Amino acid sequence: MKRVVVTGAGGGIGAALARRFAADGAEVIVNDLDPVAAQAVASEIGGLAVPGDAANEEHTRHLIDTAWAELGGVDLFCANAGVLTAGDENAADEIWLRDFGVNVMSHVYVTRALLPRWLDQGEPKRLLMTVSAAGLLSLLGSAPYAVTKHAALAYAEWLRATYAHRGVTVQALCPQGVRTDMLTRGSERGSASAALLAESAMEPGEVASIVAEALKGDSFLILPHPEVAEFYRLRASDTDRWLGGMNKMQRAFEGSSR
Repeated sequence: MKRVVVTGAGGGIGAALARRFAADGAEVIVNDLDPVAAQAVASEIGGLAVPGDAANEEHTRHLIDTAWAELGGVDLFCANAGVLTAGDENAADEIWLRDFGVNVMSHVYVTRALLPRWLDQGEPKRLLMTVSAAGLLSLLGSAPYAVTKHAALAYAEWLRATYAHRGVTVQALCPQGVRTDMLTRGSERGSASAALLAESAMEPGEVASIVAEALKGDSFLILPHPEVAEFYRLRASDTDRWLGGMNKMQRAFEGSSR
């Protein structure tokens, strides 16, 4: 992949992806809501910083216009931006809407801008969507995250089914715990899921290496934590048992927090 755009690349998985692709010889555009973080990563890897809000359609169009103006196109777009907010059904509407905007609509905005260009070119292109294992399973302690990540996975599946024969390969990256600020903040706030995920958490660079290898093929799901495949199979084949196990975890957390 010679021309790559990564959103949410000011830190965490996004920054690790940007570093890996640059090390492999790609021209990389670094996008992040934080302009200072975006510029820091871009300067480090010799890339181009294009700050902006992935949940803003105008900003996304500007990002892609810039990629065409500066690089002549995009071979791989990594839609990596995401947010996680703790909360249940009582979380404020603003939280639900913000999380839906970043975790779901950002992908819609990317494809609205990218697909007309990609489909016209007729050359193989690739869209990597960072979803999360929460999109395959769930995440105790955060209804907004669990719900929006399920929606993101559904959109990735729809895109793959709709455009695979037209030269667009869509892949969904679904890690469990990764040692990023998002996981650290969850652990500090006493999140049961964050504490559990921290036990098997990977470094962002490890995830980037797994992604680089997966991009050589076309498997839809990229699972840095192999056990997720078995959890996903159990969820589908014996849903009641799986939900019972999740509820057991929830009850254990509620008991330990009293």
